[in-house]
Amino acid sequence: MEMAQSHSDNLEPLARELEERSPQEILAWALDTYSPRITLACSFGGPSGMVLLDMVMQAAPATPVFYLDTGFLFPETHQLIAEAERKYGISPQAVQPQLSVAQQATKYGEALWERDPDRCCDLRKVIPQHQALQSFDAWITGLRRDQASTRKATPVIAWDHKFGLVKIAPLARWDERAVWRYIYEHDVPYNKLHDQGYPSIGCTNCTRPVVAGEDLRAGRWSGFTKTECGLHTNS
Repeated sequence: MEMAQSHSDNLEPLARELEERSPQEILAWALDTYSPRITLACSFGGPSGMVLLDMVMQAAPATPVFYLDTGFLFPETHQLIAEAERKYGISPQAVQPQLSVAQQATKYGEALWERDPDRCCDLRKVIPQHQALQSFDAWITGLRRDQASTRKATPVIAWDHKFGLVKIAPLARWDERAVWRYIYEHDVPYNKLHDQGYPSIGCTNCTRPVVAGEDLRAGRWSGFTKTECGLHTNS
């Protein structure tokens, strides 16, 4: 705990210093500081991850990229992964849970996400990511402050107490308009479900389209008070 607190204290002045920098400048600093022990987490579901993928590939194309293959990804998400592989010449690592979908159903019962979505996310996302990040000193995420009320205080760099490494959010200050402007201007591939009313895309069982006026993440875990999968919470 003392070590984590020390890391956190050391990064706060740096976060203030980097606050006004562009995402590309923040990425350049992060890649220079932490390579080769830095990785990009790209869900291939949200537009922010694709913007960061494009920026990272321009700056340091050898940077490892991973995604969480929960076993419940949309076909459109798999199609985007294949498209990104062709465009950037990469092979993102598919990080999978220890339990297959069938094994989880046997152990915890059918449709765990309908009864205990927190447990399902923990099994299929949080635990696998913890294992995936063990060999790195820093990870890059597409978190933005405008995405949800739970993300309004997102720093551009901070110590990740949950996973025990540095967490970098170069797009923290950007909004949805800026993200899509970059996508269109740089011809970045994106998940085609965005054209069908899905601003935030996760697993098939827990994602729905949103309607006008709803929060960007209102379509996630609809019917529950849950708004985060657990990757970006300290508990």
